[in-house]
Amino acid sequence: MNQLAICDSAGAAPRRRAGEAACPGPVTQLKIATIACRLALNTARRFIYPFAPDLSRALGVPLTSITSLVAVNSATSLLGFGLGPVADRFGYRAMMILGLGVLALGMGSAALLPVFAMLVIAQFLSGAGKSLFDPALQAYISERVPYTRRGLVVGLLETAWAGSTLAGIPLLALLIDQAGWRAAFFALSASGVLGIGLLASLLPADGPRAAAPGARVDFRQLLGAILQSRPALGMALFAFLFNTAMDNLFVIYGAWMEEAFQLSVLALGVGTAVIGAGELVGESITAGLGDRLGLKRMALGGVLLCVLTYLLLPLAARTLPMALAALFLHFCMFEMTIVTVLSVTTELLPAARATMIAAFYAAAGAGRVTGALLGGPVWLAAGIWGTGILSAALTALSLSALLWALKGWKRD
Repeated sequence: MNQLAICDSAGAAPRRRAGEAACPGPVTQLKIATIACRLALNTARRFIYPFAPDLSRALGVPLTSITSLVAVNSATSLLGFGLGPVADRFGYRAMMILGLGVLALGMGSAALLPVFAMLVIAQFLSGAGKSLFDPALQAYISERVPYTRRGLVVGLLETAWAGSTLAGIPLLALLIDQAGWRAAFFALSASGVLGIGLLASLLPADGPRAAAPGARVDFRQLLGAILQSRPALGMALFAFLFNTAMDNLFVIYGAWMEEAFQLSVLALGVGTAVIGAGELVGESITAGLGDRLGLKRMALGGVLLCVLTYLLLPLAARTLPMALAALFLHFCMFEMTIVTVLSVTTELLPAARATMIAAFYAAAGAGRVTGALLGGPVWLAAGIWGTGILSAALTALSLSALLWALKGWKRD
């Protein structure tokens, strides 16, 4: 990565045709700015999970009402598909800045008006911010990094996902313990504002893509390109099933740990760092080995391992150390797999990267909505055994979708 050169003294990428490789920008600045911003966005999305029981008690609403917030947040990924073509046409950095602004607005509103209805709106806005930011970021990076190094770079960027559980959530746990849950929303809103400053000062601007004056984004044509592409359609189906399985577990793991091992809010936040450590290892595996071993091979093997780790979780529920070890292993395998698959997805439709990536995120978001809605009832009805078995079955189905998507596919 450090061998990539800066195009010009201003660091700005020139206008170019769709699909044409851009001159690389200052990669160190890209890493610093985008990882910091994604850390804020990811923490905003994920901190509801471990603190669902505490928020339920603080607001006087059922636990299922809090888990429904996850569904609201995840549903916003569907917005990304409509906005992906806009980013492809008008520029990626502007879309990323807009996403951070929406995050700051949503978190700040919940902090100022601490009622459940405002919390719903805040989760919607924070999810919308992430849906604006992520496809634009992946497209921005993919235009500047060759496919032979894509696994490395995407793996490094995804360390911000692990960072949200390794650092972001434990810090929020400490903040909530000392100052109450509203303080967490104030902190997340401030991080969005700081992120805007980072992007504006560190990221080179990318101008609008070359097009005829007054040309409009043809959403139907872009949607048709995805629906007519077996790799693209199969990858979207994979994203839906794989993420349904994940959130079926993730929305209840805080309740599971609290009930099984009587953990406090602060202990849950610290325990969540185990998940973050597993995710960091998984992302590092992709960054270090994905390009060498082959992204397709690693993706398929990772899905199979996730099936096994879902089934391991109920067996490991006897003691806290065993449960934490099983969570570490599962999140390591899950993160390695999803980052590897995302690295492949960035190259499925090179002429419309943000559109393809947004479609992947939209399908994943629909899966998270489904998983979040399933998670609470399944947990109440069948406990951790029901959660583990259902998630394993859904992941096995996602493996079939991935095999169908990648059968015979080769990078153009």
